[in-house]
Amino acid sequence: MTQTSEAAAVVPQPPKPGRGGRRRVHRAWFVAAVTFVTIIGAAAFRSVPGLLIDPLHDEFDWSRGTISAAVSVNLALYGLTAPFAAALMDRFGIRRVVAVALTVIALGSGLTVWMTAAWQLMLCWGLLVGLGSGSMALAFAATVTNRWFTERRGLVTGILTAASASGQLIFLPLLSWIVERHDWRPAAVTVALAALAVVPFVWLLLRDHPADVGLKPYGATEFVPKPAPVPGAARRAVTVLLSAARTGPFWLLAGTFAICGASTNGLLQTHFVPAAHDHGMPLTTAASLLAVIGVFDVVGTIASGWFTDRFEARRLLAVYYALRGVSLLFLPLLLVTPSVQPPMIFFIVFYGLDWVATVPPTLALCREHYGEDSAIVFGWVLASHQVGAALVAFLGGVARDTFGSYDVVWYASGALCAVAALMALVIRRRGAGSGVEAVA
Repeated sequence: MTQTSEAAAVVPQPPKPGRGGRRRVHRAWFVAAVTFVTIIGAAAFRSVPGLLIDPLHDEFDWSRGTISAAVSVNLALYGLTAPFAAALMDRFGIRRVVAVALTVIALGSGLTVWMTAAWQLMLCWGLLVGLGSGSMALAFAATVTNRWFTERRGLVTGILTAASASGQLIFLPLLSWIVERHDWRPAAVTVALAALAVVPFVWLLLRDHPADVGLKPYGATEFVPKPAPVPGAARRAVTVLLSAARTGPFWLLAGTFAICGASTNGLLQTHFVPAAHDHGMPLTTAASLLAVIGVFDVVGTIASGWFTDRFEARRLLAVYYALRGVSLLFLPLLLVTPSVQPPMIFFIVFYGLDWVATVPPTLALCREHYGEDSAIVFGWVLASHQVGAALVAFLGGVARDTFGSYDVVWYASGALCAVAALMALVIRRRGAGSGVEAVA
């Protein structure tokens, strides 16, 4: 191929008008749709841990602390893998990394069917599923958003973040029904099959960069060439961390997001179902309530993305954490009855709207302060989210074994959310014209 023909191959072509002179929908929205469906498929595995605590305790006589420790390893690796996954996507491409991650999730979940010892739970559900899910974490959504969109990034971030909640909505009632009627093993197999089913869609439909199809990112005024693969993915992830760690906003974002993880994935997602079951609520009812949180999580996260495009991100974070903390302080009073009363419905709706509404403004602040390295920085911030989640997932199980209830965990998490609200307000606003707090 001549040099002229090679240049012609990468020159973006203007979208052809459709019937009636209307312009075609930008390819970025189709990529976002594939990403949404992919995250939904991968979200199945996140629905399982809270459903397995009681069945595994009954079958193997493992303590809740032991089972929660495996969940803790899963959550920690989910976060710690994310920044390296973002760098690997820069090196090897989104499609390859995500396809391999889904396969690892399927392998880890499927192997749990044959486990007989607690260390095998740690290996399969903790290590394998944790590594796979970390590569499918929000860094995936951040990378897609950064590459394919220059406008509507807050909205797209909210939509892709909501995909995880949508997966929870789809799979929680189904998996809880399977666990109650057919034991936990068929539920684990269902998770494995759900992850594998998404792999062909990722490989055939997802594209790494707009330049791959000769397009500009959505909202861009100029064509953006596809960057060359970046070698040394692990080294780059560590370098970005060391540079970001020298700035104040990084520690404030990491601290607030650690509390976010502690009060969502580590607390409610892991322990709400067994806590409600302690008070006589049927497993499927408790799981359905958690799934309803997913319904309103979708609404709240998309709305948060819309708000993030229009309002100051740090103030949004402060409001979100303050409201979440207040709601958690009331939860022990709502769990005293096995029936679902109107106050519990109100809590589910209120908490659902706030569940991961923190993601769009947190990601916006990462972009504001760290520019082109924001996806990797956000990966490290997400790592703190999952470390917080892992800590509370483990301590929640220990508290249940020690005190016979989860009340102390609800109250402590509510207080932590108040601290997060104050930390969010301390983050300094960076003007658009002041330059980027660069990460080398």
